[in-house]
Parts: sequence; structure tokens; C-alpha cells
Amino acid sequence: MAGDRTGVLLELEQCCREAGIELTQDAADGMRAFWRMVLAANERINLTRITGDEEATLKHFVDSLTVLLTGRFAPGARVVDVGTGAGFPGIPLKLARPELQVLLVDATLKRVRFLETVIGHFGWGDVRAVHARAEDLARDRETAGQFDVAVARAVASLDKLVVWCLPLVRPQGHLVAMKGPDVEGELAAAEKVLRRMRAQILEVRRLELPRGAGRRTLVVVERGG
Repeated sequence: MAGDRTGVLLELEQCCREAGIELTQDAADGMRAFWRMVLAANERINLTRITGDEEATLKHFVDSLTVLLTGRFAPGARVVDVGTGAGFPGIPLKLARPELQVLLVDATLKRVRFLETVIGHFGWGDVRAVHARAEDLARDRETAGQFDVAVARAVASLDKLVVWCLPLVRPQGHLVAMKGPDVEGELAAAEKVLRRMRAQILEVRRLELPRGAGRRTLVVVERGG
């Protein structure tokens, strides 16, 4: 995939390194191939407003991969990406950690169809894209309690994410909610639902994306037994 090393996401490896994330060459090449697919599809369907190279590198790919800094993704973990949109963070996670098993969930059918073409392109047998809402999957015997980690990026307030996502993970499984810099209000608002669901916040990790691209907060919630 040497041809994928130029043209898009030019500083991907360096920007990831600045964020404390190391990528293999195969992972970086895969992300470039994926981003080309996003850009091509974006001309037909609404996938992303971010198309500039540096902004995409930092605010889509590096941002997605910061969840790995939580250390909650064991080898071979089953991951559900709720509200994945164009495939963030689920596709970059899979490319960075090929052994992960990933379910991509989105309520917009056109996006799911796009993700199915991405899955076919890479020939993944352990990645699926489904057209659904998390709250419906939480009532489905095939998906409820089946995942080690749920991730959600810019989807909803923390109290809603706890209700929608925690039923998808196993006992002692985790939700990693990807939030902006100001989370105090959301943390306070989620206290009641956390108590009701016997869940607890394990970590509130504040970080800055490289090159002044913005501040982020990762909220790690553990499901009770």
C-alpha cells in the first residue's frame, strides 16, 4: 500500500506521535486509504464538514485514537462505536489495533451503507455496520451485554450515553465518552443515572490535541456487576 503514503493525511504519523500514539506503517496506510474513501463519498452524502488535510488528521484521526490512551482496549476486545457517523472513532481504532472486533452503529442508513463498502474494501470479517439506535440494540439479546468497550464521539450528553451505551457492555465493561473540554455540568447531571445503573466514573482524562487543535476530555465509565 505504498501508494497510500502520500497525498492525504501527510503528517499523520508525526501528529499521532505528538499525542503519544505510535502507528505502524500498515495502520497509517490504511487510514489514508480510508480517508480517500470518505472524501470521495462525501461528494454524494453528508459524512463530514472537515475536509482540510491537517484538520482531518488532528480532529478526526488523532482525536479518534486518543481513546487508546485510556488503556481500556485489551487485545481482541469487542468494541461498539455508537453514533459512528463516517466511521470515527471505530475505523481508525480497527486500523490501529487490527485484532479488535468492532460493531459500528449509526441511525443514518446512507452512512451505514458507506461503512459497509469500507468493511468490504479491507476484507474485515470481524467488523460490522448496523443501521440502528443504541437504545434498541440494548434490548436485543444478540447485542445487549456483549461488548467490552463502548465508545461514543460527539453523540449526546453523558447521562444519555450512560443509559444508551452501558447496557451494551458486559459487567465491569467500560464506556469511553469522548467529550469537549467543559464536562463538569455533564458529570453532575449524570450522577443520578449512574447511581441508578450501579455504574461509576473511573477516569476523567483531559488532554490537548497537538498543534493547538483543541482540548478534549475522555470520560471512562464502568458498568457495575
